[in-house]
Amino acid sequence: MYPEYLVEPMRKELTNVGFEELKNAADVDQAIKGEGTVLVVVNSVCGCAAANARPAARAAAAHEKHPDKLVTVFAGMEKEAVDQARNYMMPFPPSSPAMALFKDGKLVHMIERHQIEGRPAQMIADNLIGAFEQYC
Repeated sequence: MYPEYLVEPMRKELTNVGFEELKNAADVDQAIKGEGTVLVVVNSVCGCAAANARPAARAAAAHEKHPDKLVTVFAGMEKEAVDQARNYMMPFPPSSPAMALFKDGKLVHMIERHQIEGRPAQMIADNLIGAFEQYC
């Protein structure tokens, strides 16, 4: 676990633009199950989250067509919520940061860490926006 004062600014990068933080397994279940679309961002303290993942998530969320729900879990902090989110992301291996789009409770699009590292934020945002156009 990281000190809260360290991760708070990283949390706010997403919550300030409308992402809801999920803190436990029940929150994750409630967000993902059911009708509609939801983007789950597995946030992280790593450099690729700061330079690539969070900026990409913010840019994609601002697109006119986006998921019904925008949610986030924080790796290294809320273990129960992160583990539950990763259960829904199977068969993809655990990775952080990561982004997953669900439609009606089913995983329809996944971006893993290896697709985030070393890629410009706008390229990742464009990937998400393409998925939003297809599924939202």
